[in-house]
Formats: sequence, structure tokens, C-alpha cells
Amino acid sequence: MTNDPAACANCHIMREQFDGWIKSSHRSVAVCNDCHTPHDLIPKYVTKASNGYHHSRGFTTGDFHEPIQITARNREITENACRYCHEDLVLAIEGPGATARGAHARAQRIACIRCHASVGHLE
Repeated sequence: MTNDPAACANCHIMREQFDGWIKSSHRSVAVCNDCHTPHDLIPKYVTKASNGYHHSRGFTTGDFHEPIQITARNREITENACRYCHEDLVLAIEGPGATARGAHARAQRIACIRCHASVGHLE
């Protein structure tokens, strides 16, 4: 239930992501939960409980994909976190009055993490 990134690195499989985060530009402004859980209190703890259960089960039984892969649900949470923290930039690209490229991006909703996957922890 902590917000300490070192807790996420308790499992050996997350060590590379933690080490990458330490070297990333986001280290000074975000921890794991800022990008990987919703910002509202109840959805945040529902996500933490669900992920905690699945991670504990997977690591206890050894039944997990290596290298670790983000689920579709958690990818959407991360995408929403990018858009939450970088709202001004997203609006400049996709918002009303944006360029033709912005209109195209709005129509297809290009994911931030499609091009910026390594920003948070240098994958």
C-alpha cells in the first residue's frame, strides 16, 4: 500500500524498470503509482489491490511472462496518467484549434506511450 518505488522493486522482475526509473527524467516528478494507478482514491486502491493480487500470485507460482508485460487495462491507466500530467501539451496537439495533424491525432487518439514508452523507466 506504499508509494515508495523501492517496494515495486522488491520483485526481481521489476529491478530493470526501477533502475531505469532512477535514471529517467520522471524520477524527480513521479513515482510508480503516479503513472501506473489512477489518480482518484478509490480506483487507485482498487488497482493496487488487483495488481498486488495478480503480481503476488504470478511471482509465487512462477506463472508470469518474462520479460514482464503491461496488461491492456494497465496500459490505459498509464496512458491516462500521461494525459493527466501533460494536459496542456495534449490539448495543444489534440485540442480544439490544433493543426490538421492534431485533428488527425484526435480522430485516431494516438497513444503517448506508443512513441514515449521509455520515458518513465528507460525500457
